[in-house]
Amino acid sequence: MDGGGGSSGGGADVFGSSTAPLTWHDFLERMRHPSAADFVKSIKSFIVSFSNKVPDSEKDSAAVQEFLANMEAAFRAHSLWAGCSEEELESAGEGLEKYVMTKLFNRAFASIPEDVNRDDELYEKMALVQQFIRPESLDIKPTFRNETSWLLAQKELQKINMYKAPRDKLVCILNCCKVINNLLINASIASSDNPPGADEFLPVLIYVTIKANPPQLHSNLLYIQRYRRQSRLVSESAYFFTNILSAESFIWNIDANSLSMEEDEYQRCMESARAVLSGLTSDLVNESAPVNREANAQEQTESRARREHERTRVSVSDLVKKGAVDLMKDDQVNEYFQEYPFLYARAGDLTVPDVESLLSSYKQLVLKYVSLSKAMHITNPSIPLLLTQGKDSESKKEGETLEKSSSPEPEVPEAGSSSEDPFVTRA
Repeated sequence: MDGGGGSSGGGADVFGSSTAPLTWHDFLERMRHPSAADFVKSIKSFIVSFSNKVPDSEKDSAAVQEFLANMEAAFRAHSLWAGCSEEELESAGEGLEKYVMTKLFNRAFASIPEDVNRDDELYEKMALVQQFIRPESLDIKPTFRNETSWLLAQKELQKINMYKAPRDKLVCILNCCKVINNLLINASIASSDNPPGADEFLPVLIYVTIKANPPQLHSNLLYIQRYRRQSRLVSESAYFFTNILSAESFIWNIDANSLSMEEDEYQRCMESARAVLSGLTSDLVNESAPVNREANAQEQTESRARREHERTRVSVSDLVKKGAVDLMKDDQVNEYFQEYPFLYARAGDLTVPDVESLLSSYKQLVLKYVSLSKAMHITNPSIPLLLTQGKDSESKKEGETLEKSSSPEPEVPEAGSSSEDPFVTRA
């Protein structure tokens, strides 16, 4: 099975139109109907009953899966969904799962002490390893190394704790994997290599996961396994989810051999990482250096930094000017812009699907610009007007995912906080 999206069989794509934003509101609207009173009563009763039980991961998972299956079967037989398409019935199931699991989140997520401890252990290990791991440690080909795309993938994975519903958490993983997958496909096309497979995909996912190091990753994966409706954990989502489980397993078992390192080198790196994280390095320096010597060293460092800053500011300007002049002199100037299809486009030429491509390009451009500025020691880079015009609207999309069809739903209102929740007002 290759990394180009996984298997396509085994059911409909759970991140398709059945999970569009209207899904959630449609579910709540149907639950307000008087004929849905029995459904509302059953759902509220299950939530209360589940919340009062002692946590048992195996029994809890079985109870939720059984309840969701029974309720979805009841939906199909009810007049509220008479004549509805399969897609609409899927939407009802998605809405039910989201409501129930959001209400049960505090009780169901990381509810076992063992899971909490494993979270801490995994987080600490990734925090240590990320201090010294390099792409070559995982045999990632130079062709597939792209820090900009990796940062985007990390950002998507780090959103996983923003959501409570299993499906929404799974979307964060899916979008992370899609960024990586697109990188591999584009890189292989550019280098005329064979299409990338799991052997190329998994090492990059491992590297991105370690660098992202989202808190409670272990509990998040268990939560999805236990409470995502099993009939919907199929196709592309199942493929990518299986890969991140493999990545987690690899990280748990990381040692010198798995990183192509000598044992003594690996141990030195781990000890050095522990010292950095615990602050021992800075403490040792402060204790061993006299105050005046430390002040002089700091002054010298700041002076060098200021000189370097001024030097690099000039060099950035010179590089841009020189590159522009050289570009205009080149007879093949048009060839350099062939991979930028929108460069000569007018606003009227753009279509709705182009927006997604432009947004992705915009994000990569900003990341490259800021990363370059950081590397050149420019602390407050001045972003051109064209990049800042969309800053406010872009910041509002911080919680959105890259794929329109793969966007987490709005969170469920807390009890009593919104009249949209039919379960609050109905007896």
